Amino acid sequence: MYIIQDKVAGRDLVIEAGGLANQANGSVMIRYGDTMVMITVVASKEAKKGIDFFPLTVDYKERAYAAGKFPGGFIKREGRPKEKEILNSRLIDRPLRPLFNKNIRNDVVITATVVSCDQENKPEIISIIGASAALLISDIPFDKPVGAVNIGRINDKFIVNPTFSEQKESSLDLVIAGTRSSIIMIECGACEIPEDIILEAIEFSKEYIEKTIKLQEDLYQNYHKERLLLVEATIDEELKRLVSEFAVAKIREIEFGLSKQQWQEKIENIYGQAIERFIEKFPEQEGEIKIIIEETEKSIVRDRILKEGRRTDGRDLKTIRPISCKIGMLPRAHGSGLFTRGQTQAMAVTTLGTEDDEQILDNIEGRSSKKFMLHYNFPAFSVGEAKIDRGPGRREIGHGALAERALIPLMPSEEDFPYTVRIVSDILESNGSTSMASVCSGTLSLIDAGVPISSPCSGIAMGLITSSEKTAILSDITGQEDHIGDMDFKVAGTIKGITALQMDIKVEGLSFETIKESLAQAKEGRLFILEEIKRVVPTSLKEISIYAPCIIKMKIDTNKIKDVIGPGGRTIRNIIELTGAKIDIKDTGKISISSSDEETAKQALEMIEYLTAEVEIGKIYKGKAMRVTNFGAFVEILPGKEGLVHISQLADYHVRRVEDILKEGDEVMVKVIDIDDQNRINLSRKAALSKD
Repeated sequence: MYIIQDKVAGRDLVIEAGGLANQANGSVMIRYGDTMVMITVVASKEAKKGIDFFPLTVDYKERAYAAGKFPGGFIKREGRPKEKEILNSRLIDRPLRPLFNKNIRNDVVITATVVSCDQENKPEIISIIGASAALLISDIPFDKPVGAVNIGRINDKFIVNPTFSEQKESSLDLVIAGTRSSIIMIECGACEIPEDIILEAIEFSKEYIEKTIKLQEDLYQNYHKERLLLVEATIDEELKRLVSEFAVAKIREIEFGLSKQQWQEKIENIYGQAIERFIEKFPEQEGEIKIIIEETEKSIVRDRILKEGRRTDGRDLKTIRPISCKIGMLPRAHGSGLFTRGQTQAMAVTTLGTEDDEQILDNIEGRSSKKFMLHYNFPAFSVGEAKIDRGPGRREIGHGALAERALIPLMPSEEDFPYTVRIVSDILESNGSTSMASVCSGTLSLIDAGVPISSPCSGIAMGLITSSEKTAILSDITGQEDHIGDMDFKVAGTIKGITALQMDIKVEGLSFETIKESLAQAKEGRLFILEEIKRVVPTSLKEISIYAPCIIKMKIDTNKIKDVIGPGGRTIRNIIELTGAKIDIKDTGKISISSSDEETAKQALEMIEYLTAEVEIGKIYKGKAMRVTNFGAFVEILPGKEGLVHISQLADYHVRRVEDILKEGDEVMVKVIDIDDQNRINLSRKAALSKD
């Protein structure tokens, strides 16, 4: 067994190799604090046939035993992956994929299993480092180690690898992965933080990325396997030359300014002609012919952008496609918004609920709940395909999480807005950056629902085309530009700053300057889109939908809880039966009243206020005579609160007998004239009747 370790942010980062899972191509155990992740990497012995991509799969798993817990639910074992596990699988995949040889067709599977969790140190960051280390020492061709770090910000100070508890206080959650020379992946959530601070955080991260890379390099020096020679996909050189020569002129003839469908039709027509022309000489090579045409198309489009600064739809590098916004299309929904940008269209619908609608999360770091959630759906009809929806996949979950992360910082506090909020974003049409369209449509639907968000939010996707001589940064990329380009950099935020970032690349890294330029250009586009949103957003927030539940929050003294509940719960049950409202009482004295009808909620509120009210001097109450004596009457003015009306305070004239004015059981208006040192209440009927 080989063990390498170093301190990162004051905690030991330890990587062990050669002791576990030795039948895998590579394996390591990585530890940070008492959080441990076992990483294995395996490559298939045979290459896959009939595919035109590198088949890499990353599987991140959390074992309940890692935190000394049983899995929740009736079946006491881990089952289908949770959303968090899917998101972390994607987080590991994204910085590693660009560093593989894209022509490899062997299956490569990376499995990260969390086997110990101290509920302080996050397992996802060390999973990226561990996956890179396992690949580096394995016999799978992989030569550039990847380092990773999580940067937080508390009290204007950057925090390296914040713990779970520190992250709750942090205004920044920035995950950066890179090689020694460049940044490969960025994932970020932020509380409207300006671009210059984000860039400072990226610069700050370099030292720690390099430290985790050096740790892997030291491990490699002590232990590694000889590299396998994996079979790479090849295409007949003569076929490649002939089809390329045939396709180049035809693709160059395609004019600018076409829609997605028009461009695809012309490319498909060229493909059909190529099949007809070359299939006899090169039988069963349809797939290869298609790949050659796609590569030719990619080369020509990239060359046009770099040399002419023009894109296939006719735009220059910075122009945003035409935008339209609409709210309130769905009459019975609590809030709805439609955002269209070019041929990308997202419809978001907001639903408001009560505490019962919160999502309960049971992860290894503990149970928690979510009051805000955004679910993203990508139906096949959005790209004109005839497929049946089988539920959300990894892509849908990832896009939804990014849009959710962008909008969370804008949500009001629970005290100001006690609702559970769910947004569903349905993509109706897709041609580039549907996740950022979901941010925009989500903003519209929140405002339409009457949610008092701090500021409207918009999002934009940036692209990149690079060559050895030149670089072109593209604003508002289309699906084609995402496919042929080198970067997909999504930026969401408000006029104040950034709320979410996600950067994925297909090259081996980006320079700090390129990231800086991309952020600056993204800001221009983001602010332009915000202005378009503001054109249709009302100047003031509208009332909450009449179809949304009415929720009233109040707090009472903990000593009063027993008065509201009553003996055996009779009092609270009586209020619920009379009003139909749902009432939830916490041990802290916090009470939540919810009802589909505002009047019944207010009625329940009044009843609870009456039960918990304090007697006030000078206030007039309608009371009930409980006991009559020869010197006065004891009148109950509030539940459990009685006061004495002395015989002299019954009327503004001499009263001989109390019974002449008041009998037991009578209702009477009385005024509180005094509360003595022993909390005895003195009442006056005479003062209550006085016009003064």
